[in-house]
Amino acid sequence: MSGNLSTNLLHTGDAKFAKRLSGMASIPETLPIYLTSVFAFENASDVDAIYEKDADGYIYSRIASPNADAVSEILAAADGGDKALVFASGMAAITTAILAFVSAGDHIISSPVLYGGVQDFLSNELTRFGIGVTFADILDGDISPYVQANTKLVYTETICNPLMEVPDIAALAASARERGLTLIVDNTFATPVVARPLKLGADAVVYSATKYLGGHSDIVGGAVVGAASIIDRIKRLQILYGGIISPHDAWLLSRSLRTLDLRVRRHSESAAKVAEFLRSHPKAERVFYPGLASSPSHERAKRQFEGELYGGMLSVDFKGDEKTALSLIGALKTIALVPSLAGTATTLSWSARASHRFYSREDRLKLGITDGQLRFSVGLEDAGDIISELSSALEACQ
Repeated sequence: MSGNLSTNLLHTGDAKFAKRLSGMASIPETLPIYLTSVFAFENASDVDAIYEKDADGYIYSRIASPNADAVSEILAAADGGDKALVFASGMAAITTAILAFVSAGDHIISSPVLYGGVQDFLSNELTRFGIGVTFADILDGDISPYVQANTKLVYTETICNPLMEVPDIAALAASARERGLTLIVDNTFATPVVARPLKLGADAVVYSATKYLGGHSDIVGGAVVGAASIIDRIKRLQILYGGIISPHDAWLLSRSLRTLDLRVRRHSESAAKVAEFLRSHPKAERVFYPGLASSPSHERAKRQFEGELYGGMLSVDFKGDEKTALSLIGALKTIALVPSLAGTATTLSWSARASHRFYSREDRLKLGITDGQLRFSVGLEDAGDIISELSSALEACQ
C-alpha cells in the first residue's frame, strides 16, 4: 500500500479483510451485520455465475443480503415453509404477496374485518387497476357464494384485527384448493407459536414483523413464508419494487426471533387472565378474545391453535362508549396509548381512531368496531400487575 493517506484509508481493513476472516478457525457466535449496499468481485466471470445461479454470492442488497437471507431461514423453519422473504414493512410484504397473484380483471375474496391499511389497499388501491374485491363473512370456510370466474385469491387473518375472530383456515384452504385459488393468511397476531396456517393448508403466510416477530418496538419489517414456488414468484416483485428489509433491521429481527416462543407464550398466558378479568367487570360490555369460552370463535381457535394458546391481543367494548374510553386512557399509568402492538410492555390502541380510522363510521359500526372500542396488547409484565392497574383505572372512570 502506498503512503498516501486517502488511499490507505480507503483500501485497508476493507472487504479483503472480511475474506480473510471467513477462512479463520473461529467464527462469530452471532451473525455479523453486513452493512453494505454492494458486493465486490474478483473477476467478471464471478458476476455472471452469481446472476445465472451457477455460484453462491451476493450482488446488491436490494436484491438479497446475508442478513435478510439468515432471518428468512429462521422464519421458514418456524412456520414450516420451504422459503421466506423479509420486507421493510408488513404492508410491503402483504401488498407484494397479493400483487404476485393477481392482474387487471381478477377478483379477490377477503374477510371484511382486517387491519385498516390492508382494507384500504384492497378497497381503494387495487380497484384503480381493475381488480375486484368481495368482502364477505368466510369464518366458516365456505367461499362458494362469492367465487367468480375471475377469482384468483382468498385473503384472511388468523386472528382478525380488531374483533379477534378466527376463521376456519383448514376449510378455507380446502375450498380454495378445490377451485385452484391461492390462500394468503396474515398470521401477525398469532405467530407460529400459536398457529401455523401452512400446516392447515394455506399457500402463504404474511406478517408484520414489526409486531410479535420483532417484539421490542424497535424495528419495522414484514415477512412472507411459503412453498418455494410461491416465494420465488413473490421474490421477483420484491426486487422490482425494492421492498427488502435493511441489513440492520434484519439482524435485529433475527435476534428477536430467538426468544419468540418464550415471549408469545407469556403474552398469551397473561392475555387469557386479563380477558377473564375484563369479562366479569361491570364496566365491560363485551370482551373479544378467542380464548374465552364465550367467544364465537373459541371452538375454531381451540381446534387450530397450538398448545392451548390464543395470543396476546384482545378488544373490549366498554359501557359508556367514547366517554369511558377517554376516561380509561387518562387514568392508566403505565399502559400507554400507541398506534401499534406486540411490544414487551402492555399497550392499548383505539381502533376507530388508529388502525381502522379510514373505515367509514357506518362500515365500522356494521362490522362491530364501535366508537369506544379499545384494543389491548398484553405485555410481559406480571399479569396481576396489569389487572391491578386496569382495575384501578376503571374504578376512576366516571
